[in-house]
Amino acid sequence: MSREFEGLVAIVTGAGSGIGLEVAKQLSAYGAKVFGFDVNQGQMSPYATFIKCDIADANSVNDAFMEFKKLSNNLDILINNAGIGSLTTVEKETDEIWLKVLNINVVGTARVSRMAIPLLRKSKNASIVNTASVAAIDGIPNRAAYSASKGAVLSLTLAMATDHLVDGIRVNAVNPGTTDTPWVKRLLDQSTDAKAAKSALEARQPMGRLVSPDEIANAIIFLASPKQAAVTGTSLNVDGGLHSLRIPKQ
Repeated sequence: MSREFEGLVAIVTGAGSGIGLEVAKQLSAYGAKVFGFDVNQGQMSPYATFIKCDIADANSVNDAFMEFKKLSNNLDILINNAGIGSLTTVEKETDEIWLKVLNINVVGTARVSRMAIPLLRKSKNASIVNTASVAAIDGIPNRAAYSASKGAVLSLTLAMATDHLVDGIRVNAVNPGTTDTPWVKRLLDQSTDAKAAKSALEARQPMGRLVSPDEIANAIIFLASPKQAAVTGTSLNVDGGLHSLRIPKQ
């Protein structure tokens, strides 16, 4: 197995489950020392060292980085993966929902990045990968606040890539399609017919299935790798063809 991340230090937010957990597993397997920032440890052990962090709260983020600095003198990779979803239209979404979704998905990403950048600036292999969404570039029903937040993450990625080019910090994003994560499973469980709801999600994607967390993690690892030293300001769709392909009905 390749050890291309040997000796590098990474922080992965939302590493307790889903995409973040798969990223932590892969980074660890490829030789990185991984720190998982999450509200709960979840299943990240033994792949990552757990540091409690709620990215919705500035004090929690500050405390998490204080703890991190006790354990590591350097940082090479930041994966901004933590986030939440929302399932309503703009007509139905309350101010409370808007503020919660934007605070976590957008401001939370900025909070963590703000603390990480001074550390990343010292690295010769500095990389940030943000988890956006295909909802940032496609109109998807009942995702108003979520889509807006992920659109902001995509724009933030470009702004960060521009601002920190001079620092040698690469910043990229992935745009997952509907992914088979615990969050999606919880949404399906809330429906009156979970099986039918899952079939509808699968049918929406040209490949006819949900994207797996490890497939998203593969793309994140690719963008974070020191081998991609010329790649910055890029977003990579991992969506089963949802954005680009239109398959006619047979």
